[in-house]
Amino acid sequence: MMLREGEIRIPSGCAISAVISKDGNKMTGEKIVGSMIPMHDRSNGLGGGFAGYGIYPDYKEQYALHIFFADKYRIEECERILKDSFEIVKAEIIPTRKIPEITDEPIIMRYFVSPLVSLLRSLQLDEKEFVVRIVMKINTEVEGAYVFSSGKNMGAFKAVGFPEDVGRFYRLDEYEGYLWTAHGRYPTNTPGWWGGAHPFGLLDYTVVHNGEISSYDANRRFIEMFGYKCTLKTDTEVITYIADYLLRRQGLSLSETASVIAAPFWTTIENKPEKEREKLKYLRTVFSSLLVTGPFSIILGFDGGLMALNDRLKLRSMVVGEYKDKVFIASEEAAIRKMEINAENVYAPAGGEPVIVKVKEGKY
Repeated sequence: MMLREGEIRIPSGCAISAVISKDGNKMTGEKIVGSMIPMHDRSNGLGGGFAGYGIYPDYKEQYALHIFFADKYRIEECERILKDSFEIVKAEIIPTRKIPEITDEPIIMRYFVSPLVSLLRSLQLDEKEFVVRIVMKINTEVEGAYVFSSGKNMGAFKAVGFPEDVGRFYRLDEYEGYLWTAHGRYPTNTPGWWGGAHPFGLLDYTVVHNGEISSYDANRRFIEMFGYKCTLKTDTEVITYIADYLLRRQGLSLSETASVIAAPFWTTIENKPEKEREKLKYLRTVFSSLLVTGPFSIILGFDGGLMALNDRLKLRSMVVGEYKDKVFIASEEAAIRKMEINAENVYAPAGGEPVIVKVKEGKY
């Protein structure tokens, strides 16, 4: 029988969600996990994940490295690198629940570490650049080991499964943070595996993404000239490295970074006031290889805030809402209502229009 339009659901690929308290108030992971339930059909069980910020107050001065290991022998090899590079303040298996929906899990460890000052001095590196280099070293040189989270006082949690199951698996109801992001995956042309689930993270930057990057090869070739290595077999990984490169290394603002990733059309730029026009021309010319093309909506989390962004043609849905000190973002309004039934000022941002929300100074 031929199915007609309206008789079958064709999801627009993946689900994203986020909640942030501008006053820095802590929330357990329950709301963000619950937000993924009404968007269940946007996933197919091949990947789900979350990022929480402010979740490690007792170790807020250390980098929290979350690492997947294929077996215990990879742990030994990886720990040799870690001990040569960091003071390891604490190492432990990340607590999980055994549930039938999540299977074939790797060994999942976390390490709270501080870079060795003597190494920073001898290499003449700041600690963030040092951490990035060690993450890239492990992910490229230690087969079967993947650092998938590496920021301070935050962490990413991901797996193969539906996101609501992944949240239960990682016991996110036991964590408290001022910012949470979430992703339900519907992979179309890349494998469904633990390292390829979202969020993708580097330092405190995490990215969840709904869409497909047609410019991936051009973006990857450019970013790998600067020491980044795309090893996780999913196109979204490159957006995380682009964000780190533009924000940390190049010192661009969030709005300038948005104008690189989702650059306005040349015809739009020509109609801008002179000062803005010249800046946009500069960004489009100098960073032309970092224009991300194809349908996408992304949420970039970082220490103290988030930025949500659609592609400039708005080919993927994204909705924003507010209630008191909180801002909610999701692929569907139903997810926002699941987190807060009384959400107000609900709207869909324009294509290429960044939504930037920061926690008030000193509140986190």
